[in-house]
Amino acid sequence: MVAKSRPLIAVPAYPLRTGRVDGWVTKGVAVPRPYLEAILRAGGEGAVLLPRRITNAEADEIISLFAGLILLGGGDVDPAQYGEERSDRTYGVIGLRDEFEIALLEAATRQGIPVFGICRGAQLLAVARGGTLLQHITDNPGIENHGKPGVESGAHLHELSITPDTKLSKILGVDTVMASCHHHQAVATIPSRLRQSASAPDGIIEAIESTDDHFCIAVQWHPEDTAVSDPNQQRLFDAFVEACR
Repeated sequence: MVAKSRPLIAVPAYPLRTGRVDGWVTKGVAVPRPYLEAILRAGGEGAVLLPRRITNAEADEIISLFAGLILLGGGDVDPAQYGEERSDRTYGVIGLRDEFEIALLEAATRQGIPVFGICRGAQLLAVARGGTLLQHITDNPGIENHGKPGVESGAHLHELSITPDTKLSKILGVDTVMASCHHHQAVATIPSRLRQSASAPDGIIEAIESTDDHFCIAVQWHPEDTAVSDPNQQRLFDAFVEACR
């Protein structure tokens, strides 16, 4: 009955190295609570998945169990996935996570399962479709403060512009949002089948989405940070879960 009343959302987890959590003597996986809490508030149920190597057939089988797929933030996507050499400013790469999430994303696309990407999730979506990333934007000339990932109090709240006549604009119903950002990378080139749906004042791409009817939306910012107090941010999770019903 849970799956019928609350759409079951696939949530690929962060792989954690040994010692990452105090008292754990083995490796683990984790999902920050704010993501799952935002899904719950929207009426969905998140199911945490262990990243591993899977075939396309296995990805199809896994995704068929779920009503939606959410791709979370985290470490950088391996530049090898978009044909570039790794910058010395790129860090936190876990190739297994990239491969697992791309396999699930492609399966969700084949089956028409709704997809919602957040931060790294937006970058992974772009890369999976053939796009590229800016490997380090922090402190570059002309680039404003986009926060600092992976550090306490690293989030920066700033105003972003929503592109008119996009799926994102229809969901939010506003021209601008105040968004919590903490990213040092960003989408550089948008491949076919995707389009830009939000941007920062400095031109950094802040959201992308599919150009067809498939619910596939990804934001560069972290709506889970402020969704509990900002209806615009919670509305993203609400729309995603509604599309999963």
